[in-house]
Amino acid sequence: MKRWIAIASISAMLAVSGGIGFAPAAQAATAVVFTDIAKHWGKTTIEDMVTRGILDGYPDGSFRPNDPVKVDQFIKMLILSYSDLLPNGERSWKSTFLDSLTEENRTIIAQDYRYYNFKPSTAGYWAKPFIDIASDLHFLNKSRYSDFQGNMTRENVAEVLYYTLQETEYLEDESFSRSVAQSYGDLTSASDRMQKFIAEVLVKGIMQGYPNGKFGVGDVVTRAEALVILNRLTDTSKRIPMQPSADKLQRLVPAAGGAQKVVVFPDKRMWDMYDVLLQAGKLRGSNYDLQGTTLRLFKDGIEKKAALDSTTSAKTTPETSIWLDTEYNTYGITVVLRDGTRARNKESVTLFANTLFGYYASAFNQWFDAVCTEIEAGRPLASKQITVGTDHVSLLVDSAAKTVSFSIAAIKQ
Repeated sequence: MKRWIAIASISAMLAVSGGIGFAPAAQAATAVVFTDIAKHWGKTTIEDMVTRGILDGYPDGSFRPNDPVKVDQFIKMLILSYSDLLPNGERSWKSTFLDSLTEENRTIIAQDYRYYNFKPSTAGYWAKPFIDIASDLHFLNKSRYSDFQGNMTRENVAEVLYYTLQETEYLEDESFSRSVAQSYGDLTSASDRMQKFIAEVLVKGIMQGYPNGKFGVGDVVTRAEALVILNRLTDTSKRIPMQPSADKLQRLVPAAGGAQKVVVFPDKRMWDMYDVLLQAGKLRGSNYDLQGTTLRLFKDGIEKKAALDSTTSAKTTPETSIWLDTEYNTYGITVVLRDGTRARNKESVTLFANTLFGYYASAFNQWFDAVCTEIEAGRPLASKQITVGTDHVSLLVDSAAKTVSFSIAAIKQ
């Protein structure tokens, strides 16, 4: 009788732990055959992710794809998705994941999780190792959850993905993502904060709405859905791309890691100035970098390489930056006045200023040169604001760093 009770207890534990990974990691690499996914829409992804050890099936041979995924299960799956399963059954971080992290997060892993083994705790709450590292890497806020054994809702998933993307990639243009999300009929039933998270994952192509035109606010996420979502998160080729509309002043711009994102421009003037930004960069040969709507101009290839090196925390400042701020509808030129800076970047700055100010460009160019001359000579100069044509131009000066910044905004009629 005692033996029967022990066997029953173990079977019950395995049934509860299906999908949270108490089975030996090496078993995950064996061929996957489940009795209940033959005609399931997520069959291929389920088999692939289970083979990679991201989630397990149940002792009875089923996967139960439509069962809800719990918060702790999802966090565990998230962490494992950024690791590789080794032949010996152990796991290690993906190099692409480590490269994507901020210097702060790389330090956290190197110092606080040097011996992290990707395994559940056998003493205490099984999910603690996964929740702790996700929290320390700022992928989630532990205080937001009162019950980690509760079902994961679609907006909960969107929130975790938002903060994970913020730490590993980049966030999309919020005005664009929000405009896309507004088409979903139930979006307003979520808080404004949650709407921001939902909008981000929709535009990223990681989550989708339903055929009925709704996102599914409040709906639980199933085990199969969780795997598909995490597969899209960690493999950008699996995402569903969003196409910009030029009629709505939307365009693709370069983003971190060689990716692209859609930006919405506030008006036709700034839309056109983005093309000028591209031309201004090309005037410097290969010694420039364009990310988003900021053009950075470097002294030479060595300085550019140092600035773009993601493995060092000591970043090199570009000698000139020309930028468009789509959120606040402002333009700007920032110059660090080192030896030869003005001469090297004069053609790029002049092209930008001439196009932006048009008839009034000569007035701005003369003022720009006069300001730079004073700073180069070491003479103190106060910050000030002037009007050039139909624009306000604010001058910010850091005499000690020999840096001047011109912020330009149209005068509101």
